[in-house]
Amino acid sequence: MEDEGVPKCPQPTKVSTGSKKTEGEQQETETLPKLSPQEFRQFNHMSEHMDMFHENFRRTWNTLYSAASSNKRPQGMSIKQFLNTIQQFTHHLTIHHTIEEQHIFPVLAKRMDVFKENGGRHLEQHKGIHEGIERLEEYVDGVRGGERELELRELKRVMDSFGEVLWTHLDEEVRTLGAENMRRYWSLDEMRRMPM
Repeated sequence: MEDEGVPKCPQPTKVSTGSKKTEGEQQETETLPKLSPQEFRQFNHMSEHMDMFHENFRRTWNTLYSAASSNKRPQGMSIKQFLNTIQQFTHHLTIHHTIEEQHIFPVLAKRMDVFKENGGRHLEQHKGIHEGIERLEEYVDGVRGGERELELRELKRVMDSFGEVLWTHLDEEVRTLGAENMRRYWSLDEMRRMPM
């Protein structure tokens, strides 16, 4: 997208929602005009779309983590189904992040440092998450290969190693893409052309 014709802010401004701010959210107190409901939907569509994906990850994580914490697989779920659920979770999360990193983040990084390749908060969170995903995949591969038994307490330890960065990311990325933040970087017309 071209930067021509887009209003520029000389300094970052504060998101007016009062929620906890991340690096990607503007910090000062300038108040922007109130958005109409239609404008809000346009500026907020990426956040809503992202939250839909993130909610699926949250639900699957909660199913797996509940089993690991209680040391009991979900009722009616075989070991094979449980391991498949873990593998689907890691596969879907990897695909989701790959799409973001190749198609969404480069566009957003043009104006939003939080999405930049070197040192951007969301990419750094992706790295932490994927270190944990690799440990989780290695654990499941070991169980499937007969090198170890499925020990739910061990699974919990693996999940605990990246749970905090995962949940922080799932929430922060959605907030960063929220209407009150996005309108500080992008015009309404640009939001209509976003690749998501």
